[in-house]
Amino acid sequence: MGRALRADAERSVRAILEAAEQVFAQDAGASLEQVAEAAGLTRITVHRRFANRQALLEALAVSAKQQLVDAIEEARPDAAPALVALHRVTANVLRVKNTWRFTLSHATAHTPAAAALWEENNTHTVELLNRAQREGLLAPDADLEWTRQVYYALLSEAINRPGVQQDPAAQDPDALATLVIDTLLHRGATRLSRNGSTERGSHPSTAAADEARLRPSHLAPGQPHGLA
Repeated sequence: MGRALRADAERSVRAILEAAEQVFAQDAGASLEQVAEAAGLTRITVHRRFANRQALLEALAVSAKQQLVDAIEEARPDAAPALVALHRVTANVLRVKNTWRFTLSHATAHTPAAAALWEENNTHTVELLNRAQREGLLAPDADLEWTRQVYYALLSEAINRPGVQQDPAAQDPDALATLVIDTLLHRGATRLSRNGSTERGSHPSTAAADEARLRPSHLAPGQPHGLA
């Protein structure tokens, strides 16, 4: 009986969070009553789970950031070469970011729990970029903190490209992941080294191989893809 009640409570919370994401995306100042209506639940049920709107925003922030961490871990980045791992992680993260657009792109509540999850996400990302550097995908003296910031910016730009929300095909996470990685590694992305100088492009010894692995299977060698 107790397990059934917990499962019911978890379903209610999940329904509330999903409804809140959609409602707040349309109206950032929406009330709990509007969220309850969208979730198909009574106002009392929502208030039982979340005392006020702030508590709901805090839960949204924690839930979305936890899903980002889970998305990285589910990609099993340590089980594949850095380039493959980077693609898997990027595709998974884009799926989460697309689902939780409002929560992850707005200044929702920053609780200690949310901050800890965000730091864990940053740690996973830098570890992967370190591997990419060791395997020759990034310059030996590339500033990985700067690269991380550029990577995050590319993730946001990918899901907010004009027309993406209107064209289902343009929302494909794997295609967008290829676009992000292609831009980060190949498309003339200037890298800031630790000594303050800048570099462009990949190492000659790895660029051709990386290009072949990143190119969608329907494209012939030399045929442009990504941002071309």
